[in-house]
Amino acid sequence: MSDENAALARTRITYLESLGDELRDRGFAVRLTIPQGGPPSLHVVNPRASALAENILAETTAGAWWFWWSWAERIAPANDPAEAADRVTRVLAATGEYSS
Repeated sequence: MSDENAALARTRITYLESLGDELRDRGFAVRLTIPQGGPPSLHVVNPRASALAENILAETTAGAWWFWWSWAERIAPANDPAEAADRVTRVLAATGEYSS
C-alpha cells in the first residue's frame, strides 16, 4: 500500500470511528470493517430491530470528506459526526422510535 493510500485509509478510519462513537452513544451496535484491498466501512445495526442495518463509508469529494450510504447518497460532512448520527438514527429507527 502506498503512503498516500495508507493516509487515506487512516483518515477514513478516523472519521468512521468518530461516527461510530456517536452512534454507540445513541444505542446502536457498530462494527468497523477494514477489508483487505477495499475501503473501510462502518456497519451500523439498530439492536431493537436488527433488520435495520447499513454500511456507511467515508469518502473525499472535491477536497471535502463526507459520510455516504452504501447506495451512494451523501449523509453529512465527515467533520460533523453528530449531524451524520442524527440522520442515521432517523433512517434506522424502528416505527415510533427516536421520534421528536
